[in-house]
Amino acid sequence: MTLALSGFALVLTFMALIMTRRLSAITALMIVPVLFAVAIGAGAGIGDHVMEGVRQVAPTAVMLVFALLYFGLMIDVGLFDPLVDRIVRWVGDDPLRVTVGHAALASVVGLDGDGTTTLLVCASAMLPIYRRLGMNVLIFGLIGGLCSALMNLTPWGGPPARAVAALKVEMAEVFLPLIPVIGGGLAVTFAIAVFFGLRERRRLRDAPAAGAVDAEAVVQTALAGFERDPAAVRPRLFPFNLALTLALMTAVVFHVAPLAVLFMGAFAVALLVNYPRLDDQRARLTTHAGSVVTLAVMVFAAGAFTGVLSGTGMIDAMAAGIVQVLPPWLGPHMAVITALLAMPMTFFLSNDAWYFGVVPVLAEAAKAYGIAPAQIARASLMGQPVHGLSPMVAPLYLKCALLGVELVDLQRFALRWTVLLSLAAILVGLATFAFPFAA
Repeated sequence: MTLALSGFALVLTFMALIMTRRLSAITALMIVPVLFAVAIGAGAGIGDHVMEGVRQVAPTAVMLVFALLYFGLMIDVGLFDPLVDRIVRWVGDDPLRVTVGHAALASVVGLDGDGTTTLLVCASAMLPIYRRLGMNVLIFGLIGGLCSALMNLTPWGGPPARAVAALKVEMAEVFLPLIPVIGGGLAVTFAIAVFFGLRERRRLRDAPAAGAVDAEAVVQTALAGFERDPAAVRPRLFPFNLALTLALMTAVVFHVAPLAVLFMGAFAVALLVNYPRLDDQRARLTTHAGSVVTLAVMVFAAGAFTGVLSGTGMIDAMAAGIVQVLPPWLGPHMAVITALLAMPMTFFLSNDAWYFGVVPVLAEAAKAYGIAPAQIARASLMGQPVHGLSPMVAPLYLKCALLGVELVDLQRFALRWTVLLSLAAILVGLATFAFPFAA
């Protein structure tokens, strides 16, 4: 009982500190469990617990670092530039093509797993078209958010990284069964884009803005806003970079080798071929150093956090307490319960609080009913579309500033659609056995 109460107090303290911004997630992950371990008299083994947790998440950290570097490099070399140009020219002045093209662009650019980058690229390329045509910019905020949430489920995205680090499972074990979920979610997202595109087409046709819209002017305005660093772009190597990326994605899907090895090798080849000069290689590494270091430190800190929780026995005691109070008929449905809880919990909590504070306890409790941690990890990701509208998400304020709207207006407009996408993802996950309805 003492261990269980200490564990719950630890989780609540951790959540309170990061939610009130008294500590950053990284410092709280490292400091709070150590203080609680000392308080319950388990200080002698802290070093071993921390190192064991770090060792378990090391492969995940390596994979995430090189995946982030690889996709950052592909953006630098201009792999996605022809696609941006083609999509922008294809959409023209048709609202239906604009919403569908926006969804396509956000899905492709979102492969780098960075929601802020996706937002800025799409804002540069597509937002001028929305404004020139007089379309509702809240639709831009909705479609981009849905695509970003789905593409953030890739192995190098933040939420899967947190889930894997918190539960100490293999990334491939979590990601591969989620591929149908991502595909089904994208189908729903494109259907929503078609719905809004048709609605905007009718609205603008029935109430046209004063003066005719020059389609070519719309295109040129959008292309002018999307510019790459000319010193880093490698247009002549586009066929090579495309082939390398397709080969890498094929190897990831079929798990030809550990993901860390695949991304390390692909990044090394891409860096050498695109930037043979050492100075250019250093410049590319420096460009992405900030995001890479932040991600790696977060993963290792998460390993220390869960290592102490596990090593001291607190997480086992907490799970046993939950199993004791949980009605027996609910226990076998822990995966679905986790998926449904993910929507409100990730809206009101940060990702760090959800994945590091709550999900490990749910996973440990689910073990008593034969539900694997990887299944709980997948279920815990189902709330990400709703999380995109959480006040805890910093890029959301950037999006509102770019659109010139209030946060509450975007939330009111988009919330029902994000819930719809999360529910659709849960149904696809159940249908494809990504997680079970009942153990």
